[in-house]
Amino acid sequence: MGQTCSHVNHLRIAMIVSPWYPVPPDGYGGIELMAYLLATELQRRGHEVTVLGRLGSRGAFEVLALAPESWTADLGTRDHPARESLFLYRAYEVIRRRAFDVVHDHSGFMGMVVAATTRAEAPVVATLHGDLTEAEGEFLAAIDDHLHLVAISRSQELQVAGVNWQGVVHNAVDLSQLETSTDKDDYIVQVARIDPLKGQHLAVEFAKRVGAPLVLAGKLEEPQRSYYEERIEPHVGDGITHVENVAGKEKTRLLARARAMVFPLQWEEPFGLAMVEAMASGTPVLALARGAAVELVEPGVTGFLAEDVEGLVEAYGGLGEIDLRRCAERARERFSPERMAEGYESIYQAALRQRFYNPTI
Repeated sequence: MGQTCSHVNHLRIAMIVSPWYPVPPDGYGGIELMAYLLATELQRRGHEVTVLGRLGSRGAFEVLALAPESWTADLGTRDHPARESLFLYRAYEVIRRRAFDVVHDHSGFMGMVVAATTRAEAPVVATLHGDLTEAEGEFLAAIDDHLHLVAISRSQELQVAGVNWQGVVHNAVDLSQLETSTDKDDYIVQVARIDPLKGQHLAVEFAKRVGAPLVLAGKLEEPQRSYYEERIEPHVGDGITHVENVAGKEKTRLLARARAMVFPLQWEEPFGLAMVEAMASGTPVLALARGAAVELVEPGVTGFLAEDVEGLVEAYGGLGEIDLRRCAERARERFSPERMAEGYESIYQAALRQRFYNPTI
């Protein structure tokens, strides 16, 4: 490794991302965006970062394109496992040949299998990006002696038992793409894919009860069409607007000018980038107290938490108590790329110390 625990200020970091989307993504790609923000900030802080990903990836760091753009068409098809396996084989061949101090794997369970069995000379930090099942928890508990597992929220950690986590590092948002506004228009917003787990039907109920226009911004996929047609569409036009594709300046303005964002989650969501983006835009979040919302929303500062729709309606009446400028400042402080990079630097250093003192790990 050529690295002792007393020399960790300047690290050579390999970041394994995905064969499916470039870093940063052209559109959809939350993990790729997070990896881009992290790699950019780590490079700015003096580290040497190499991103192993899809062709089209770019940034102020080294990029090794190990998958062509054409592979994206195989996502979810029969060829998906073969493409992903070849990508990970290539990635760990690079890691085997080159001298990295730390490997940071964002590729998911298959990447963790490769990392745990390859036993790379450099310690491997792996971030889990989705919700976790009991079976997935059993897998993580079986390999956590060989990897340094990081959760994106305490809520995600609590979804599984018996896993040796090395820490929690909250995701960052791209603050440069957001604007802060204390001048609000007369509407509330929810930015999320149309899905009963996201609770758009409850957002509609809430909006009607408080008498405020509601903008539902989110893509509608075929499996959720019946939910949309039965629970949402009948209300569209009656103070309810659905915008399927919102991005760029349109999304920035939609978030910044809303009176509030409503998030009536019906599951234990492990994070919630849209909530963070709203708060960082000076738009308070009214959320049901489920999943990571409990960690992300600071009651009375960046929004309010409630147990049910009745509680959301009550919280709506307290929006005037929130200092919108302070809301934005607090969210930008907590979920900046700088804060995320600091969190991972701490994880990297701990991994290096553990490897140095326990060379068999």
